[in-house]
Amino acid sequence: MINMRYGRFSNSLLLLASLTMGTLGISFGAASVLAETEEKLRPTKEQASTAREIVAKLEVLHYNKLNLNDDMSTKLWHEYIESLDPTKSYFTAADIGEFKGWRTTLDDAIRAGNIDHGFAIFNRYRERVEHRLERLLGELRNGLPNYDYTVDESLDLDRKDNRWPANSAEADELWRKRLKSSVLNLKLADKTDEEIRDLLEKRYSGQLKSLRQQDGDDAFEVYMNSLTRLYDPHSNYLSPRTLENFNINMSLSLEGIGAVLQTEDEYTKIVRLVAGGPADRSGEVKPADKIVAVGEGKSGELVDVVGWRLDDVVELIRGDADSYVRLEVIPAGGDGKQKQVTIQRKKVKLEDQAAKKEVFEYSDGDKLYKVGVINLPTFYIDFEAYRRRDPNYKSTTRDVHRLLKELQEENVDGIVLDLRNNGGGSLQEATMLTDLFIDQGPVVQIRHANEKISRHSRSRSRAVYRGPLVVLINRLSASASEIFAGAIQDYNRGLIVGTQSFGKGTVQTMAPLKEGQLKITQSKFYRVSGESTQHAGVTPDIYMPPMVDKEMVGESAYDTALPWDRIHEVQHAKYFNLKAILPALLSNHEQRLNKDPDLVYLKEQFDYDLSRSKNKTLSLNEEERLAEREEYKNRTLEIENARRTAKGLPPYLTFEELEKSDSEDTAPVGGPVDISLDDDPILSETGNILVDLINMSSRLENAPQVANF
Repeated sequence: MINMRYGRFSNSLLLLASLTMGTLGISFGAASVLAETEEKLRPTKEQASTAREIVAKLEVLHYNKLNLNDDMSTKLWHEYIESLDPTKSYFTAADIGEFKGWRTTLDDAIRAGNIDHGFAIFNRYRERVEHRLERLLGELRNGLPNYDYTVDESLDLDRKDNRWPANSAEADELWRKRLKSSVLNLKLADKTDEEIRDLLEKRYSGQLKSLRQQDGDDAFEVYMNSLTRLYDPHSNYLSPRTLENFNINMSLSLEGIGAVLQTEDEYTKIVRLVAGGPADRSGEVKPADKIVAVGEGKSGELVDVVGWRLDDVVELIRGDADSYVRLEVIPAGGDGKQKQVTIQRKKVKLEDQAAKKEVFEYSDGDKLYKVGVINLPTFYIDFEAYRRRDPNYKSTTRDVHRLLKELQEENVDGIVLDLRNNGGGSLQEATMLTDLFIDQGPVVQIRHANEKISRHSRSRSRAVYRGPLVVLINRLSASASEIFAGAIQDYNRGLIVGTQSFGKGTVQTMAPLKEGQLKITQSKFYRVSGESTQHAGVTPDIYMPPMVDKEMVGESAYDTALPWDRIHEVQHAKYFNLKAILPALLSNHEQRLNKDPDLVYLKEQFDYDLSRSKNKTLSLNEEERLAEREEYKNRTLEIENARRTAKGLPPYLTFEELEKSDSEDTAPVGGPVDISLDDDPILSETGNILVDLINMSSRLENAPQVANF
């Protein structure tokens, strides 16, 4: 088996590619281009053998010791049907009733190499989708339906707990609302009736063509991934085609826009931006934005990609370095209005991901303090140069070591290490980076599937930097970032500031199969305190206003995420009694949090966006939708103007004036390109916390082997 790097996602190398395969699942409205056929899909002997092999490896090698029994069979049945039709829009109650007889027999069938039931369900799904798409196209070819937008009706956005349509009449009513919603969305986007009809015809025709091009590999991959997800969300089956795409992304030059994508319902959603990549540098897209159309070049025709398979969307967005791609996106947290973004594709270079530093001056009213900030977007190492024994190979630890020396020469009073949005990387680098801040001692514990615990990842040298330290994290700080932050917290070496981290505390390996490969979770990370980083992540000592909803982003958002637990603590030093001054630090922070206009703005805007995201229904009444849009504009303008007034700036007169200002200033907040306090109130307040820490250092109780601040 081949060991993988330890990133936020188990396919962490893929995060650095032009675009990734996200969860490596299938977007069920479309598929890759293959020969068209109307025949039912049937499993091959090789797939039957591979299914048996997958079960055997999962039961023996997976960290989560689960046996495929009747209970697991029922869970597989539910997971598979939900993965095909998560919105309960295609299958009928009669279909589900027919499938129910297989709930407790799928385990025995797969063990015997019989995957016919999985293919039968997939074929029924294709029949239902094809029928629905043909109905929609037939309706559109007769012109746009004459909808009444004054009727008070709505569409359920979350149908997880809804029942399946009882009959064709109920299904038709659901799809009447879905089509009406699509038309209204485009109408509110200022599209003409002709443009709406043309766009929707192309959308549904493309989905129908792709549906008819699906093959048995698609059916098998969906079925097997429904099984692997029962063990944990990071274990996946990669079909030969998916594996080939995976390997291409791993071996070719990393050219593209630098974004991690996944499918959510019929949309392609941006999950994360690769630090230093073109999308990140543009500042015009952000996580949770939904991509609805893609165009080649600055003026190429936009191709609607709603309902497309993920790798087909990736293929459109990916391209040669220095060329341009246009995206039409629905911004997260906005009023639903779409916008177009032009991004120049670039090779994501190691230098773009490298650690950077800056020095800022702070005043407490009596004294000036020099605060050094190191921004670290990922835990990187140039493996090729390292293997060549190049003495100048590039790595996180080497770069940060150099920056620490430079900051010490500049006589900084303390250092902030910014790990926000750092999705992980090399475990070796996380360990070696910790070595720069603590003396000898363990850094992380790893428990394997055989329950043996490894404690080989250790700090082996004396600390390079011994001064005041604050580590800044957020919800997108994951894996290696959590190992480093957890060690700093457990050793009481520095303060952890920000929001709860991602919670990715598992390790995956690749296991070969007769057809494709199995990515399987085999180990779990534990801090030296014995606490797992899995699921719960790292909890800050001092909280900052959140930027993303932790219920939607993070390990805890996965239904089958492995749980948090703990093992025995391993002996380690305690450097400072930070708890003694934490109440005073928190008091000062709370005062600033309630007074600083930028921090108040972040909190109020997040709370408002969060409240809007909890709405699980979408009105199909035009006046109500327009009123919702006006309410959004007015409230957003109100929150922004309160901030501007508090800072002595003139308020915006209209929402359009605010929008224009935003479009002219697209610098990413807290991004790796520049370290600036002007547009980053979180970093600015972290500096204030560090100054408080320095001022209170005389009240700290120190371990004998560590010098005073």
